[in-house]
Amino acid sequence: MSLLSSFQRLINTGHCRIATGETSSKSFGQIRTATKRAGGSTKNGGSSAGRRLGIKKFSDQAVVPGNIIVRQRGTQFHPGPHVGMGRDHTIFALVPGYVRFYKTKWGQGERKFVGLVLERGEKLPRDESSLGRSRYFANEIVKVTSPPAQPVA
Repeated sequence: MSLLSSFQRLINTGHCRIATGETSSKSFGQIRTATKRAGGSTKNGGSSAGRRLGIKKFSDQAVVPGNIIVRQRGTQFHPGPHVGMGRDHTIFALVPGYVRFYKTKWGQGERKFVGLVLERGEKLPRDESSLGRSRYFANEIVKVTSPPAQPVA
């Protein structure tokens, strides 16, 4: 058998489909595959409840020590006089007083502060050069005067 006749037999029997580009419907049928994912995989995890963040006591409202003034993530508001900041950036009252919100220049921009004043009419930021520092003492300060010295006879 010659080489040419053996090649011809391979081509005619269908064993050499790749070389000729022919395909047989018997050996290569179309198969439809799934286009949807199987169950058990979802994109949406469901929504969680709100965290109840925000301003809890507004400007000029009276507060007592321990009242939460602002619940926040990060420091949108910074602590001013007579307020403290918790581990989760919650701002709370340290003394009884009235809430004040104010802005102060900080670097090239501004910062928002929350503070407490002891009297309703006071403004923040406080001018310490003319008014002095704001001090709070839990107990009323009583002046103690010594009795007049008696002459020793």
